[in-house]
Amino acid sequence: MKPDYKNWMPKGMIWTAAGLTGLFLALFLLFGLTGMVSGVWKTVLPAVFLGLTVIGLGITVWMILLYRAFSYDGKRQMSKQIIEGVAAYVQLPEGGRGLDVGCGSGALTIACAKRNPKATFVGVDRWGKEYASFNKPLCQRNARAEGVKNVTFLRGDATHLDFPDESFDAVVSNNVYHNIPGHRQAYLLETLRVLKKGGTFALHDIFSKSKYGDMEAFVQKLRNMGFEDVRLVDTASGTWITKWEGIWMELNGSALLVGRK
Repeated sequence: MKPDYKNWMPKGMIWTAAGLTGLFLALFLLFGLTGMVSGVWKTVLPAVFLGLTVIGLGITVWMILLYRAFSYDGKRQMSKQIIEGVAAYVQLPEGGRGLDVGCGSGALTIACAKRNPKATFVGVDRWGKEYASFNKPLCQRNARAEGVKNVTFLRGDATHLDFPDESFDAVVSNNVYHNIPGHRQAYLLETLRVLKKGGTFALHDIFSKSKYGDMEAFVQKLRNMGFEDVRLVDTASGTWITKWEGIWMELNGSALLVGRK
């Protein structure tokens, strides 16, 4: 049995974008080539729907390119590079516990568990409708396909983790928090709450200022709070993925690495 980690760009989103683009094109042709409307509307409506068609086409093409870049079976293997890059920072003692926040299809949870066979890992996700192909049974099937038994998958909320303070020796996450509306820096602090002293937090995400605010200031805030070895690594410039591939990560693909005293 072969694992199926799906794709970070779901086909459903691509088909939705393509469908809307087709609808806009049909409305452009309808209002532009028929006599259904007259006067100023005969000029305005075709122009509006032509503009929407062009925008929709651009978004659809962008999504297709992302789908190809993120495919685990494709040539670029960018998703696998990122997963292995994050997992490489996780080294747990025998009997240690790790947490993957927003585990999706279980790829990062399983990669960390394979590297730490004497520890256990928990993957949590809400498995929302936005990523309908990702679910708990899929994670469990992928773990069985990889021959990994030291993992558990649970439904959970990244903004309010259902674990006591300092529950885990390591916490990881990949491309999750930028998808959650609200105060992302507060969500990171919630994640760090469950990290044990001496533990490691490795997070990969798109740290644009519009999504996260001033991350350099946040890094300094963590240092002032007593966290040590806090680093913000630009993964789009050649760490894990090539600089060219980094373009697909909006030129903001970065990793936040935190060691807790």
